[in-house]
Amino acid sequence: MIILIIIIAIGLFNFVVNDNSAQASVSLKPKDKLLIKLGKKIYTQNCASCHGVNLEGEKNWMSRLPNGMMPAPPHDEKGHTWHHNDNYLFMITKYGVEEILGEKYPNNMPAYKEILSDKEIISVLSYIKSTWPPRVQKIHDQINSRSN
Repeated sequence: MIILIIIIAIGLFNFVVNDNSAQASVSLKPKDKLLIKLGKKIYTQNCASCHGVNLEGEKNWMSRLPNGMMPAPPHDEKGHTWHHNDNYLFMITKYGVEEILGEKYPNNMPAYKEILSDKEIISVLSYIKSTWPPRVQKIHDQINSRSN
């Protein structure tokens, strides 16, 4: 029975992570002015309290807090957001870290699937990408190209 549960859990995890319909539709648009404006507004309302008004993240973001939680990482070019492809960023934001990893991961990042629409999530991520220097945006585009 336990083996069956494990197989089902792995299958569900793979479906969520490898859902081709979601992968095909996720593309950040850092040059779309209207989308960026919406994304900045939503970021300010939903993300800035932890990730910082200037996307700087929390201090010592790579070290666990005394309560075991990980601090919010920066989303600027000093962080690791741009190391991940568009689809991964979308899935983490929509479904949350634990659902994507398929295991317990102490963090304060909520899943936004019940809070923001897909378009709103894409707008926030597009806003974040729009703030990166051109060199970092180009590297991120290359990461996306390799992921397809």
